Amino acid sequence: MGLSTAQIAQTMTACGAPVRPEMIEAWEYGSQIPTEHQLFVLADVLWCPPTVLMGVEPRTLAEHRMARQLSTERLAQLIGMDPEVYRAAESALEWPGDYRQTKALVEALGLSLRKLIGVMGRVDELAGHLRSAIDGRWKSHVGPITEITTLNKTRVGDALRTMHGEFQEFSERYMAHVVARNDDSLLKGIKAERSAYLRRLVDHFWELIGDAGEAPPFNTVSH
Repeated sequence: MGLSTAQIAQTMTACGAPVRPEMIEAWEYGSQIPTEHQLFVLADVLWCPPTVLMGVEPRTLAEHRMARQLSTERLAQLIGMDPEVYRAAESALEWPGDYRQTKALVEALGLSLRKLIGVMGRVDELAGHLRSAIDGRWKSHVGPITEITTLNKTRVGDALRTMHGEFQEFSERYMAHVVARNDDSLLKGIKAERSAYLRRLVDHFWELIGDAGEAPPFNTVSH
């Protein structure tokens, strides 16, 4: 924007967040980080979303809140939760809210179903079920994954069936090369593909789920 650190510091100070040019330089070099209030004011001064300055795609409850330039007190007020309980939820990376509070949280932060699962701290739990499903009896995991995601059982079942089939192909290809005594490089290539597939397991699940995962949950899912 063609602004000097002195100009930014002057504007931020005028907006109620007094800082020195040296502090802004420290932010730029990464030796210090701004407070939440400073981040919000800086985003306004630079006419950009806080996420641009954060440099991350929001995943945690705190990151989604900061992306909306909300303080913990303000968000707690919006969702009808005690501020201390809300702060504890951010620290624990788990969401304890009831249905009403969760619905209010989705509306306040603009969350999709997929993002809500992350905010609730259940991504690892989902990943565990997916790993077991693709390497075993996938039908037994439809219920638990449906409970975690609130998705339709048929939609979950279709995704798990596809993923189970895809994962079995790795084993079939691997054994075919072993029987044929092919070059070890081919076996290493299949192992690398398998590892890459496992790393993207949760992302791939949501890709198969499609639009339902990217939509606001309370507008598309009946409870």
